[in-house]
Amino acid sequence: MKSLRSALHRRTLIAAGICLSALSIFSGATAQAAEETLTIGLIPAEDSQAMIEASKQVIEQLQQQTGMKVKPFVATDYNGIIEALRAKKLDVAYLGPFSYVLAASVANVEAFSVAVTKKTGQSAYRSLIVVRADSGLNTVDDLKSRTFAFVDPSSASGHLFPKAGLEQAGYNPDKLFSRVVFSGSHDASLLAVANKKVDAAAVADRIYASAIAKGQLRQDDLRVVWTSKDIPESPMVWRKDLDPAVKAKVAKALANIKDVPWGDQGMLNGFQPTTDAAYDVVRDTAKVLKLNLGTMK
Repeated sequence: MKSLRSALHRRTLIAAGICLSALSIFSGATAQAAEETLTIGLIPAEDSQAMIEASKQVIEQLQQQTGMKVKPFVATDYNGIIEALRAKKLDVAYLGPFSYVLAASVANVEAFSVAVTKKTGQSAYRSLIVVRADSGLNTVDDLKSRTFAFVDPSSASGHLFPKAGLEQAGYNPDKLFSRVVFSGSHDASLLAVANKKVDAAAVADRIYASAIAKGQLRQDDLRVVWTSKDIPESPMVWRKDLDPAVKAKVAKALANIKDVPWGDQGMLNGFQPTTDAAYDVVRDTAKVLKLNLGTMK
């Protein structure tokens, strides 16, 4: 627990510095320009350019339907987005379920919308633990003394849910593996397993499926040895003090965005409303690991 808090603290300080530096272009804007510009943060599920490219059509639609200029920003890690929200350098952000719960505990933000895609018609996903198909590893028990990659300390599917799941299955996640690394993104974790940098990794099911669909991995390259229960979908969040008129514009625009790709989730069928209470299951999962959200800054 201490090491997790320390790691989060170090990563947050670094991310805050990078984030505030990268967003310094906003500091000189006039009040009028600020009203006409919507700054949106994107979680680093992939590298920053890939995330912006994958979200390009949604951002374009958001601009057209709100009549505002939309500026995207991808931090180096999840906590960089949280710090930018706390510093009021972002208006809206796309966060993972756990990074949202963290953000809600330290910044004045709330979840308001989740994507619904034509592929699943659902607003939930799962975490997977994957190994190489030729590794001879078939169960979680086979992972004892092996190397393992989590995504980010603030990732729900890439850290929180798999770690809690291992603990609930009777394993001590801090002692199960010989070495643990944080890769920084789901695609980096998948490649680390495929390229034999680590023996296993925890990733989101949809990003695993997307990597196969894009030809980055073959279906028979990796094998799934563990699957989590449903995780509430990554939410769109806004600062609570955002102008109500802007909130109304953004919510309406997102609900109307359909038939365009949204990152690894596939074709959008609009965004539906959500609330903070939908993420209580994430808070409950954090309790399994005895995580005190209020101290993870």
